[in-house]
Amino acid sequence: MQLGMIGLGRMGGNIVRRLMRQGHSTVVYDKDAKAVAGLAADGAVGSSTLEDFISKLERPRTAWVMLPAGHITQTTIETIAGVMQAGDVIIDGGNTFWQDDVRRGKALKERGIHYVDVGTSGGVWGLDRGYCMMIGGEKQVVDRLDPIFAALAPGAGDIPRTEGREGRDPRIEQGYIHAGPVGAGHFVKMIHNGIEYGLMQAYAEGFDILKNANIEALPADHRYDFDLADIAEVWRRGSVIPSWLLDLTSTALADSPQLTEYSGFVEDSGEGRWTVNAAIDEAVPAEVLTAALYTRFRSRQEHTFAEKILSAMRAGFGGHKEPKQPGAAKSK
Repeated sequence: MQLGMIGLGRMGGNIVRRLMRQGHSTVVYDKDAKAVAGLAADGAVGSSTLEDFISKLERPRTAWVMLPAGHITQTTIETIAGVMQAGDVIIDGGNTFWQDDVRRGKALKERGIHYVDVGTSGGVWGLDRGYCMMIGGEKQVVDRLDPIFAALAPGAGDIPRTEGREGRDPRIEQGYIHAGPVGAGHFVKMIHNGIEYGLMQAYAEGFDILKNANIEALPADHRYDFDLADIAEVWRRGSVIPSWLLDLTSTALADSPQLTEYSGFVEDSGEGRWTVNAAIDEAVPAEVLTAALYTRFRSRQEHTFAEKILSAMRAGFGGHKEPKQPGAAKSK
């Protein structure tokens, strides 16, 4: 099956590579001509402009946009929609606000163009691990694109089957879900990332307490000098709190026990805010997720070891780099 990809960054490029590994054909575009040339050398069909990109897609065309949420995604979708035809499909795989999906889906439907939103989790490791996908859109369109999603998904792997799932959609156990109509995919991904904030914060605070267990303010016989890398590693093996986030933390601490290369300045990419807003709209208490979001705000003024843990996890799963800030930040 053929897919066009716009945006060849940390995830877009690897999505293309994974599809080509599975025998699918791809057409690619990025404002960085070197990124296009690199994938063309691997077998993709390169394009020099968005119009050239669309002309190289077979009808019905499927164009996946993998760009930062916001203005650039909106303008790109408007541009390609202007040269697409009825029956074509636009996929947004970035971290877009779900209400923007609903608006776009309605506007494109009036022109006969289908819109699919794909919340995509897998970060920089997706090429080999695969991508967990949460998909919103019309059923017949999502079903037609199933070969693409099946190729990108991680598969069942060695995760034991959950009892009682007989008769349910088998795609779920492969790592992707048709969550509902347009917007549903990014809504589910939004909550996924909100939960991620809370999980990361719990690990970060726990390791910060461990790190400070030997401060002079404590009685001498109440002090402990813990090896955080060893604690992270032992928790990975048989405890009740293992996760990929803990795996990344263990690796980061083994490489740098003090995490000196991280300042602890932690960005939020939007989904945490949207999750809290959804909780407010639904009158659902979300104390942990809200506190985790506010901690990221505070980290930009005063950093702790906990925020270094957060930065290390973000770098591990998504390749997120801390922004360079003017002036010296207060640290403790």
